[in-house]
Amino acid sequence: MTAHTKRIVEALQLKPQQPPPVWIMRQAGRHLPEYRAIREEHSFQEVVATPELAAEVTLQPVRRYGMDGAVIFADIMTPLEAMGVPLVFDPGPQLEPLTLQDVVSLPALDPGRVANVSETIRMVKDEVPAGCAVIGFAGAPLTLLAYLLEGGGSKEFMKMRAALRSEPELAAEALRVLGSAMADYLTTQIEAGADVVQLFDTWSGLLDAETYERFVVPSAGMSLADVTAPTIYFAPGAGHLLDPQLAIGASGYGVDWRVPLGEALSKFEGRAVQGNLDPSVLHSDPATIELAVQKMLDQAVDRPGYIVNLGHGIDRLTPPENVAAFVEAVRS
Repeated sequence: MTAHTKRIVEALQLKPQQPPPVWIMRQAGRHLPEYRAIREEHSFQEVVATPELAAEVTLQPVRRYGMDGAVIFADIMTPLEAMGVPLVFDPGPQLEPLTLQDVVSLPALDPGRVANVSETIRMVKDEVPAGCAVIGFAGAPLTLLAYLLEGGGSKEFMKMRAALRSEPELAAEALRVLGSAMADYLTTQIEAGADVVQLFDTWSGLLDAETYERFVVPSAGMSLADVTAPTIYFAPGAGHLLDPQLAIGASGYGVDWRVPLGEALSKFEGRAVQGNLDPSVLHSDPATIELAVQKMLDQAVDRPGYIVNLGHGIDRLTPPENVAAFVEAVRS
């Protein structure tokens, strides 16, 4: 392995890595005191819009823990702002609910309007250690549509689920619009220097398999189809949807803690697998963390293409010393 090898990239190419690479979803953010210090002076949207601040936040967990990946600090709604959707974060996204026709009528994504994200990536690329992969990301079309129709967060996203049934053709067209925009957004990030991109599909797990295959697989696949870097697709709460996910065509698949890791490694034969420690384990103690990590590593020991991560984003109240214990358990 050369000094410039990106271990996450090699894992996504199914090249054996020992120990496996490790990063954490939402690692740049609220659990870190250095991030909270920045937020005392700047709003979330200010940090995202200011490349110097976004790059600093992106680099904080890399400096502190030695992560193998630096995930760019932004939000899945960031490209929608660039498409003319007014948003505020309080703390989650809030907007005036759109109709399906409103979504279909959204303009194409202008890369110039996400120039802040591109500049953040370039700044991070200049600063990360040689073996650390720069990770870009986007929201999957179905998850973005859920927020757009609802006007914010929800546990059930009834408006989105009802729309798929009551206006299926228009819903499919709305998802195509979002899929095209996210393909352009991910390409823009790769052109700026991202080594890997991840598609977050937070709410597709609310769907049954038939609806998922009809609406999510084509639109998520469209988002990744022409991407020239390795890709990861992650849908938490979607253990019943592992089989159809393969058709999305990602290089690797993230799984949450409710999916047995061995099952995921078997189902995604020929693809990389990422996950899947329960984030609550990081609220325990170093000995418990070490045992849980060892259990994961034992299942993946002979399987190339494994990336250690949590089964969801890190909880904001997680003690940083427990994150350090987690990374140390992987490395040792």
